[in-house]
Amino acid sequence: MLHVDLDQFIAAVEVLRHPELAGRPVIVGGRGDPTERAVVSTASYEAREFGVGSGMPLRLAARKAPDAVILPVDAPAYIAASAEVMETLRAHPGTVVQVLGWDEAFVGVDAAFPEATARDLQRAVLARTGLHCSVGIGDTLLRAKVATGFGKPGGVFRLTAANWMTVMGERPTTALWGVGPRVARRLAGHGIETVAQLADADLDVLVGEFGPRMGPWYRQVGRGEGTRVVDDTPWVARGHSRETTYQQDLTEPAEIDAALGDLVAHVMADVAAEGRPVIGLTLKVRYVPFTTKTFSRRIAPPTADPAEVLAHVLDLAAKRDASRAVRLLGVRAEMPMPEEARDGHTPTRSGW
Repeated sequence: MLHVDLDQFIAAVEVLRHPELAGRPVIVGGRGDPTERAVVSTASYEAREFGVGSGMPLRLAARKAPDAVILPVDAPAYIAASAEVMETLRAHPGTVVQVLGWDEAFVGVDAAFPEATARDLQRAVLARTGLHCSVGIGDTLLRAKVATGFGKPGGVFRLTAANWMTVMGERPTTALWGVGPRVARRLAGHGIETVAQLADADLDVLVGEFGPRMGPWYRQVGRGEGTRVVDDTPWVARGHSRETTYQQDLTEPAEIDAALGDLVAHVMADVAAEGRPVIGLTLKVRYVPFTTKTFSRRIAPPTADPAEVLAHVLDLAAKRDASRAVRLLGVRAEMPMPEEARDGHTPTRSGW
């Protein structure tokens, strides 16, 4: 199976639209104004050489790369480009395509020489869209996903059971798909710092730290094991979320409540379109200058009533540090999955 990942996707789309930007540091984020509060959506490879990365405050990115061109986010353009790429992948004979996001997908192929198929797909995507992609080859989805990182930019790399430990064994656990900094810190607390150590970790220790479901799953990830089937079942959202970074700090309880009311109204409109109730809520609060806290709860019985959801969110908001000014608020509503549906939750997502 293959994992196809478009190189610097959003920045690449912008360079196609503005060829004069080729070779220049390009940053995309917010409304393209570094004096406003916004974060970097993506940065070209040239901008990354200055230390600019996704999620970084746009103001900081502008200081790191003062000569960079900063552009506003244009989601419709990226969605259209992504659709063309996915159509190209599906058009190749014998492929099954599982879309992971705008810029990546798993591709199941029935080929004796997957490297040749990978190169064919790269050429086809480039010819149709002008976009370059990297391809990982693996005998599990996880290995294919991790392999792509070794192929970037524009290359092909293979990871299988035969070379997994040779390539990955001494790397930090954060090199794994699904292991972020927080999980890595918890693993390190048990002396587990490398992929090899995670693969050989005591199952009882992992279960004690992460529970009976996630504990064994993390050891499986350390071994590169997992699903071997590319599933093209239509993607179904597990939840919907909205967040806003405010240009002026929120300090008064009334303005925070009003902002939460607006977020809940938008989230519940998305939920209503799904026809499923809310079973869980998460509130994200980012204080000034940049400390983020989350507050969550399960909702029982499930509800589709916006007023009831807002009451729960306001109750969660009461747990925040009221002495601190707020620069960002976000609300996420979790929904039950319909039968026989594949949800969009991937191991790399935190659930937000």
